[in-house]
Amino acid sequence: MIRSPCALQLPCFDACKTPGRWRKIRRGGIKPISICIVPKKESQSAANGGLVAVVVYDGLSLFEYGCAVEVFGLPRPEMGNAWYRFATCSAEPGRLRGPGGIRVQADGGLELLSRAKTIIIPGWRDIEAVVPAELCRALRKANKRGARIMSICTGAFVLAASGLLDGKRATTHWRHAATLAERYPEIRVEADVLYVDAGDVLTSAGSAAGIDLCLHLIRRDFGPRAANQVARRLVMPPHREGGQAQYIAEPVSKRSNASLAPLVDAVRATLDEDWPIARMARQAVMSARTFQRHFVSMMGMPPGEWLLIERLSRAREMLEETDSSVDEIAVRVGFGAAATLRNHFRIRLGTSPGDYRRRFSTSVLH
Repeated sequence: MIRSPCALQLPCFDACKTPGRWRKIRRGGIKPISICIVPKKESQSAANGGLVAVVVYDGLSLFEYGCAVEVFGLPRPEMGNAWYRFATCSAEPGRLRGPGGIRVQADGGLELLSRAKTIIIPGWRDIEAVVPAELCRALRKANKRGARIMSICTGAFVLAASGLLDGKRATTHWRHAATLAERYPEIRVEADVLYVDAGDVLTSAGSAAGIDLCLHLIRRDFGPRAANQVARRLVMPPHREGGQAQYIAEPVSKRSNASLAPLVDAVRATLDEDWPIARMARQAVMSARTFQRHFVSMMGMPPGEWLLIERLSRAREMLEETDSSVDEIAVRVGFGAAATLRNHFRIRLGTSPGDYRRRFSTSVLH
């Protein structure tokens, strides 16, 4: 059994006989942390929220699982009996473990999905891991019955393996979006959004974007006031549109680009200057046509696209780490004018330089 170093300090928690309640048990010795979420009795439910079933598995991604528990699994007295019921559903038999010595005790197996109104798939244990056929069948059956199914982060790979994303728009963590699109070409992968609501199937980007999607579901079911109340308790922004961009790090070439290293260094050192294709080609000692072909081969994108990403990356860095004005940053990274910088931020990141600075400035974070 995996033992958590934190278990020396933390007691275990077991559920008492009353559904929906907790009893803290102090035991001697070293014990792992046991998470047991007990759903409310059927008689306590109302039609509004219905049963939310979260699929758990060995190697569970605890952050995404915790998002679902925090949003749907905790009592909300202000909502009365209309709030969601909650259960955990094991995707496979045997012991279910997460990182750090965490053990998850499920409320039942895949049979719980037959009663769920909403099914949540946390980030899958590994995008290369085979999704159990029994889980795929259960998800398809539940969806056909009318259940809505949402994934958080790489949980999209489970939905894709089940065929539930065929012909639909979907997203996942930006690091894995290209893999999802390549492996399942019938899915319209949107790599740069927070979440996609395709009606009965919903997908979110990485990790914290799952909370945004959970709040979006509350907004659908109970309206904006309820979603805002939960957001305030989570100390979260009350509403981020699904189409808002993920804050994606600039792509890195998958191949060695030593032949372009002098050019890359020169451009990065003088981003405030003009760098047309002809100048880049001269710096690389190639004809313009050969240079463009070679650049795409080595960097995976055209030179102009790479230059734009470099300028945006430097602008983000300056917004995070300096007090320079937006006008000054625009000039220093080569956009020339603040309006141009704002336009590219809006198109690429779905936000403004000012909002980005408020979210990520080191002076704010520290």
